[in-house]
Amino acid sequence: MTVPHPSPAPRRALVVGGSTGIGRAVAEAWARAGLDVLVLSRSRPTGDGADLLHWSPLDLSDADAARAALDGAGAGPLDAVCYSAVSYGTRRALFGDVEEGEWRRQVEVNLHGLWLTLSATLPVLRRVRSGLFLGISSEVVYNAGPGRSGYAATKAAGSALLDSIAQEEGTDGVRVVQALPAGMVDTPGIRQRRPADFDYGAYMRPRHFAALAHELVTAGAADHHGDSLIVDEYGQWRSVREARPVSQSREVPA
Repeated sequence: MTVPHPSPAPRRALVVGGSTGIGRAVAEAWARAGLDVLVLSRSRPTGDGADLLHWSPLDLSDADAARAALDGAGAGPLDAVCYSAVSYGTRRALFGDVEEGEWRRQVEVNLHGLWLTLSATLPVLRRVRSGLFLGISSEVVYNAGPGRSGYAATKAAGSALLDSIAQEEGTDGVRVVQALPAGMVDTPGIRQRRPADFDYGAYMRPRHFAALAHELVTAGAADHHGDSLIVDEYGQWRSVREARPVSQSREVPA
């Protein structure tokens, strides 16, 4: 009698900040690649593709609750993690016009939330072969710009954190990759900062990140370990080592 072999357990993935925007595109791409994807975010994923995802609430402004949620998500095996949570701030404003509360919110989400996620998931990712950590970066890391001091500082610090960890992991550890858009992306977070009649025709869409997300969990990320990849409006990508991304800064009204 032939004894049937049990089916292998599905690969598991976690996306922090995956209910909308680039994180949502990554989460859906991973789900369509066959991974069991959990999204941690403030809001529940809705619309087409939401049925592919699992969801649990996460508020990164509450560090203790966030730590508990992330520890719970990392209680089982994980093959891939994406950190896409972001706080842009309410508007572009000069440093002296930004209140301390907004600065702290950006630190909590853009930097400390990343630190919490890494702390909870890196040990789990190390237990699987070719575990992947994908961080969603920004051109502001390379260009800074007026009116974006908090966003620029926290995103640059987060990028440096991932660069350091990539070096610590080396070639035999967790694959650490960063990805960023070549231009502005039409997301709910950006729409909150634009007038109602704004024309988004020239903006990228989150779906442009789907091809890269799919490749990282199917073809592997070894060739991209420690790199930051600029994704363009055609869904193609190149390394920042080839050329810096174009700045999206503009003058801040006086």
